[in-house]
Amino acid sequence: MIWKTLKKRLIVTNSEAESREEIFQTLGSLLIREGYCRDTYIQALKDREREYPTGLDMGEIGVAIPHTDASHVLKSAMAIAVLKKPVSFEVMGGDEGEIVNVSLVVAMAIRDTEAHLNQVQALLKILQDNSILRELISAESPEEVIHIIKGKEEKT
Repeated sequence: MIWKTLKKRLIVTNSEAESREEIFQTLGSLLIREGYCRDTYIQALKDREREYPTGLDMGEIGVAIPHTDASHVLKSAMAIAVLKKPVSFEVMGGDEGEIVNVSLVVAMAIRDTEAHLNQVQALLKILQDNSILRELISAESPEEVIHIIKGKEEKT
């Protein structure tokens, strides 16, 4: 269950970030400050995003799931940003330059590959529900984000 692993101090609602770089800085700084990632994490997010974009068009709402390889991670966690205004991300697996406007960003810090794949699958299961996505991007607090995800996971 993803909701059990979420930490309030790693969730930002009403983020005024206006670029991917600002989002990476915000979420990466939280993960570093809280002891989940090395100082190299933010730059690694930027570098990996250039090579392997993480934007996902989930229908009416865009999502991004940036991450790095495990060498930048001390212990596993997820940091979430709910954006006030969408930010452009390149589409994962799309044509070069294909853009999606993203309103929710989940930065993943995962130590082991198998756990990473399981977390991504569980996360995508939640995010594929447009009603849940609408609730998440309207969330006003970290507690509300966790409550929404918990509610979805308990129903499935």
